[in-house]
Amino acid sequence: MPPTPDAPYQQARLDWDEQGQPLSSQFADVYFSNENALAETRYVFLANNQLPERFAALTADQQLVIGETGFGTGLNFLCAWQLFEQHAVAGARLHFVSVEKYPLNKADLQRALALWPELAPYAEQLLAQYVALHPGFQRLIFADGRIVLTLLIGDALQLFGQLDAKVDAWFLDGFAPAKNPDMWTPELFAELARLSHASTTLGTFTSTGYVRRRLNDAGFKMKRVPGLGKKWEVLKGGFIGTAETTEKPWFARPAQPAGPRTAIVIGAGLAGCATAASLAQRGWQVTLLERHHAIAQEASGNPQGVLYLKLSAHHTTLSRLIVSGYGHSRRLLEQLQKGQDWDNCGVLQLAFDTKEAQRQAQLAAAFPADLLTNLDRNAAEAQAGIPLHAGGLFYPEAGWVHPPALCALLGQHPNIRLQLHQEALELRRDGKRWQAWNGEQLLASASVVVLASAAEIKSFSQSSGLPLKRIRGQISRLPATEASRALSTVVCAEGYVAPARLDEHTLGASFDFNSDDLTLNSADHASNLQLLEEISPELCGALNTAALDPEYLEGRAAFRCTSPDYLPIVGPLADAAAFAEAYAVLSKDARQVPETPCPWLDGLYINSGHGSRGLITAPLSGELIAAWLDNEPLPVPADVAQACHPNRFALRALIRNKP
Repeated sequence: MPPTPDAPYQQARLDWDEQGQPLSSQFADVYFSNENALAETRYVFLANNQLPERFAALTADQQLVIGETGFGTGLNFLCAWQLFEQHAVAGARLHFVSVEKYPLNKADLQRALALWPELAPYAEQLLAQYVALHPGFQRLIFADGRIVLTLLIGDALQLFGQLDAKVDAWFLDGFAPAKNPDMWTPELFAELARLSHASTTLGTFTSTGYVRRRLNDAGFKMKRVPGLGKKWEVLKGGFIGTAETTEKPWFARPAQPAGPRTAIVIGAGLAGCATAASLAQRGWQVTLLERHHAIAQEASGNPQGVLYLKLSAHHTTLSRLIVSGYGHSRRLLEQLQKGQDWDNCGVLQLAFDTKEAQRQAQLAAAFPADLLTNLDRNAAEAQAGIPLHAGGLFYPEAGWVHPPALCALLGQHPNIRLQLHQEALELRRDGKRWQAWNGEQLLASASVVVLASAAEIKSFSQSSGLPLKRIRGQISRLPATEASRALSTVVCAEGYVAPARLDEHTLGASFDFNSDDLTLNSADHASNLQLLEEISPELCGALNTAALDPEYLEGRAAFRCTSPDYLPIVGPLADAAAFAEAYAVLSKDARQVPETPCPWLDGLYINSGHGSRGLITAPLSGELIAAWLDNEPLPVPADVAQACHPNRFALRALIRNKP
């Protein structure tokens, strides 16, 4: 596990000079030149990395990856985006990966970017997506997937050390070395080298001899070239070293699939729709197979789902995945109709006992206040609009979602062909193509298949060994009353209740590991009413629950799908028998790293096991699948991707079977 942050998360503290230019209070330095910032960016970073020519040389379905140290106001990103739109052909894509330890708040960013009217069309889109940017990896998507920004919020050395990517061009743009020496260390330059390849270029505004020598030591060949304006010299160069790789073969990237960019996604719930959307945005022609009469008919079909963040103060793998996934989902929701399809009313997690109160205090100390904050009972009641028996943690940007609306949003891309009433029962390989069959009926064929049908993926021979299990869950629906409409935020304890959607509250939910029956039952309704009583007896009174007969309540039951370690299963699938044979030595010595390439089932991928966190983890997992397939920067840290990898179970089985 990577080290936890050694300093509290901070937003940038800005001063503004008499010309309205932003200055960093932390570093006592300017964000950009007072005289010619746009010209300097275009010269130092765009021209010195030969980006006009390189953008123009891209073909459809190709991409260029830029890495940056110091996102700041986003000026370099917006200039690169503008240049890309001017020179790149349709179908080409730009990935921009940038680190920022002290991100600007939205108001300061808006004020800073207002200085550049010609960038306004791009700045407006950045500002629209500039929400829920919390520590770790945060993915922002623009221009229907043509432009992808991965913001790494935190320490540059730590986060670049977690990045799985190959960078084509570097922008070194931290504050001046004398002001911010941590951004110009040999250790950081070694990480940049690890992420580089033979054609990687680099540009930076500094010409300091120390920086040039240390970059050369790391494997770059840097030279001084004339600067711009008052800047006499700057540095430009390229990578001439050898990027070392210590990647274990079972987590290495499979070869990109041969043949046409076609994919079958099986299952049109949230995981399937998200995967289809991420692939479609990259130009893949996607066939989305669904056995029901419409999308979102199983676990993704509830009237209200909660953006519920179960975090750890120790920044565990799952916790970091949740923070990144929450941000990505939260930005997606901005495209839905507020009030009917989603509401950022906030989520209040009550401290229902002393142990929970202690856990919440640790979380409040470990995460920034714009993600979560501790409220005492009075403040919690004021936030929720109803009487409560305790305070708790409040997540101000979270809320509830109508999952079918999110599935519909994701599934509407013109590159997606939805085929309903088509249940894939078998996968066959025909040369370089996968075929989905139902008995003697061929449903679809493509270069790639993604299994996103929850626990049903165990019915395919290729994925039958994955340890997925179903958990029955039942929610209850209660008509709103005049008094219950006062509820103004989602409130959770052992259960949850949401503010009314279409004048109806959702509450729940039950957990049943042993039932295969989706018929609504009164016992689970009664249990949900009891969970509501524990949240707020007064709200029960407002809803007149004492007079309700659980036998006649409205509700919905569906199966969640979860894995033994509660992490989703996302990534490429290997041949189970061949895997066990190839890496049998691990059963004797787990420290061995055989050179044998992983026996992949070429073009077969999994996106499943999201449990009750699908709203948070499934959309980002669609991006992860697309990154695996298109050899892009991963949207999560490498260790998080490995912790979600299907191969983790086969590895554990080998290691635990040591004689």
